[in-house]
Amino acid sequence: MVLGGGRVGSAIVRDLAAEDDFEVLVVDIDPVAVDRMTEFGADGVVADLSKGETVARAVQDAHLVVGAVPGFMGYRTVEQVLQAGKPIVDISFFPEDAFGLQELAAEAGVPCLFDCGVAPGLTNLTLGHLEEHLDETLSFEAYVGGLPVERTWPWEYKAPFSPGDVIQEYVRPARMRRNGVDVTMPALSDIELVNFPGLGSLEAFNTDGLRSLLRTSSTPTMVEKTMRYPGHAMHMKLLRDSGFFSTTEIQAASGAVRPRDVAEALLFDAWSFEEGEPDITVIRIVVEGVKDGKRLRFTYNLLDHYNPDTETMSMARTTGYTCTAMANLVARGLWSKPGLAPPEIVGRDRACFEAVQRHLQDRGVHIFERVDEL
Repeated sequence: MVLGGGRVGSAIVRDLAAEDDFEVLVVDIDPVAVDRMTEFGADGVVADLSKGETVARAVQDAHLVVGAVPGFMGYRTVEQVLQAGKPIVDISFFPEDAFGLQELAAEAGVPCLFDCGVAPGLTNLTLGHLEEHLDETLSFEAYVGGLPVERTWPWEYKAPFSPGDVIQEYVRPARMRRNGVDVTMPALSDIELVNFPGLGSLEAFNTDGLRSLLRTSSTPTMVEKTMRYPGHAMHMKLLRDSGFFSTTEIQAASGAVRPRDVAEALLFDAWSFEEGEPDITVIRIVVEGVKDGKRLRFTYNLLDHYNPDTETMSMARTTGYTCTAMANLVARGLWSKPGLAPPEIVGRDRACFEAVQRHLQDRGVHIFERVDEL
């Protein structure tokens, strides 16, 4: 059962439906999206998942649930699925603390894997694997960006998911760890240039993407940064600091209005990808640690492109296929531990980590690893 049939949800459905031994049912409020899913060999139901009772009814016959609803609905949706006693793999990136579901997941006695996208998700999985492999991990840096291939003025950016979720990244304070101390910085701060061969320079800035790692990891220095084309961060800081992202109502000539609602409505069109418009996903993960007395640096690079054969956006591919890889771990019994588990915990299991890597490689999502002795 896949809850949500948006861009990422559709990639998930398409991938799972291609498996001969899976029967896939997708639920979404948009009848056009549901009809499109049936073309991939899935069954579809049109329903409003913002209502808890709808979620409960939808999953009652499911063996495994995949959550792909918008972030603001995610926590409550996972809660409803666990109350129904169903295992779930979720990508919704909800703002609430997932560990608030820990007791419920334990009582349900089923696996609950959350933040199972590309970042958080694949980035966490990689750190968890290295924390298990190394004698000591010293630092973790994750740089992640989803971008249009063509840079169009003024934003030079388009969003593969809801502009509301993107704006949330720009306003939510960024938590990180420096030399063993957890600190909080404003989003969009500490701008730096990062060079990618064959792509050029991107700018990277602080965002709140570490999430569960601040609770589960002992690595003393950790940061996650979002990447965009140079200049984007200053545009966003101008809008944010001028109040355009505020959720406090103001009085306008037409009446009371929330500036953020107006900003989201305007940016929805400006940031929307055209049908078939290509995008790219860029990831760099850098982990330093010690193994057998040697200080090592592990660098993982991923540069993924829109797939014209399947008309699947790169961000939907990388996010959705990481999620389906995690769903396969549960469906095939590689991960059967009941209770709450973020990706870094799953990544500590070598068989699970390698299975996710194979799943991505089989679908043309390639991660290149380099190891340097320092």
